[in-house]
Amino acid sequence: MRPPRIPPTRLVLADGALWAVLAAATGYGFRDAGGAASPVVDLLLPLAVLAAAVPLSRGRPATAVLAANGLCAVGLADPATPGNAHVLSLAALSCLLGVRVARAAGPLVVLAACLGIDLAACAVLQVPAVWWFYTLTVVPAALLLPWLAGRQWRGRRELVRDGWRLAQSLEERQHLVAERARLAERADIAADMHDSLGHVLSLVALRAGALELSPDLTDRDRADVTELRTVIADAVEQLRQTITVLHDPPKTETGAPASADERSVKDTVADLIGRAAASGVPVSWEQRGAVPALPPLVERGMYRVVQEALTNAVKHAPGRAIRVGIDHAPDHTRVSVVNAAARGDVPGGQADGHVGGQADGQTGGRAPAAGGRGLTGLRERVMVLGGTLDTGPRHGGFHVTAVLPHRALDRPRTRTTATGSGGHTDHRPAPEHAARLAAARLAAARLAAARLAAVRRAARRRAVAAFAAPVAAAAFFLPAAAYLAWQLTTGVLPPARFDALEPGRTRNELRHLLPVRDFPYPPGHARSAPRPPDATCEFYRSGRDLLNQVDLYRLCWSSGTLVAKDTLDVNRN
Repeated sequence: MRPPRIPPTRLVLADGALWAVLAAATGYGFRDAGGAASPVVDLLLPLAVLAAAVPLSRGRPATAVLAANGLCAVGLADPATPGNAHVLSLAALSCLLGVRVARAAGPLVVLAACLGIDLAACAVLQVPAVWWFYTLTVVPAALLLPWLAGRQWRGRRELVRDGWRLAQSLEERQHLVAERARLAERADIAADMHDSLGHVLSLVALRAGALELSPDLTDRDRADVTELRTVIADAVEQLRQTITVLHDPPKTETGAPASADERSVKDTVADLIGRAAASGVPVSWEQRGAVPALPPLVERGMYRVVQEALTNAVKHAPGRAIRVGIDHAPDHTRVSVVNAAARGDVPGGQADGHVGGQADGQTGGRAPAAGGRGLTGLRERVMVLGGTLDTGPRHGGFHVTAVLPHRALDRPRTRTTATGSGGHTDHRPAPEHAARLAAARLAAARLAAARLAAVRRAARRRAVAAFAAPVAAAAFFLPAAAYLAWQLTTGVLPPARFDALEPGRTRNELRHLLPVRDFPYPPGHARSAPRPPDATCEFYRSGRDLLNQVDLYRLCWSSGTLVAKDTLDVNRN
């Protein structure tokens, strides 16, 4: 059962709500940035990108994620802070990527490409260490973790949907088993009637034949007895034919001649079409490919497809031309029946299964009775044989197409019944419904095994992803944290040494007071602060505290001589 299709209006409303949330976050970030933010670059451009990315995420979610990541990459050029509200948009679209894309390979490539773009932007812009730390921790978390959450949500929805499908399938199978049991009971009752009533009728016919030869009868009495014997013989034959319909035809051994019930599909379909044509139905047919030796069930299935399709055509489109085609392949046979639609009639009316059938298999000469389960029963028959049935309008008409595999279903063992004192053994073939039930159970078992294997594979993938996500996060976070700590702790100039530095002295004289390296990533306002003419300034942190802000010292050198030293406020914007 397919999930209900969401109307386009709901799609528009859902996308509009998501865009409104992301736009509100973008507006808040713009307001928080103050007067330094540009209305065009920091507000209008992101809103336009999000307006295109949100609806694009339904058809091309990877492209939407790349667009949101581009906004984050542009935000890295901000000299004040690497963080911006676009990381929320990136997380939301990454979550939708996990929800709407089943495979993992493509999204992982997209996430890796986003991270590569951000790292390249950091390298080109030569951003401070905090920017690198942000790029190696926050951005991967916004990409990977929401994507995993979206995949988990998708997996849960699929599991629930498949669970309902499995429950529906089990319910249908239960009804099918009950129906097959009723058919089996009816077939057994019919067989018992054949054994008892047929025997009695045969004895009556025998006594009538003996009475017909009696010399004491007049000519009129002899004629009546002859008519009585003929009627009884016809009744026995009709009873035999009725029981034959309820059972499969016996399988012939290799080399044995085929019986009347085991004629080739060409002769059987030819007889059916011949009777239809003789009744005035404009039907033509063509057979292509070498006719293989088909199992009886497949032959009956082909006959039933043509019979039901012709019945539908006569009922719903009388007088219209009908084309029957049978294509034999090495492993399957394709049967197609196509007819033109009747004027003023809806061809789709045949597809609802409420079509008539005929008891004798002929399409002409009689009006089909309202059966109500024509195509439905035909679909069940084809599915039990392992084939497929496709019905529906085509080119202004209606078509019924069935593909039947040539694999013969093993006939269930014949039953042996001891009757009478002589121990007579009756080898009667098992009913057709037993073979269908066995095939249905086998197909259901295979389907359940395949579904179980798929669920197990999905569970293993989710377990691996749940383990790999923290490992991948640690692989980005730990090196970034170590790098940031190294940047912040190596360029430290203690306050006591800073006070001991005297302007006018050379670098060689002050070398023992200076750290090994300076702090290479001071804030933008520190870089742009006024400096002495022709001087080169270096920056140092006043402490090793990694959690709190410390003072920032500036030493300006000219020709190797210290000309100025300053203490800068790092909290200034």
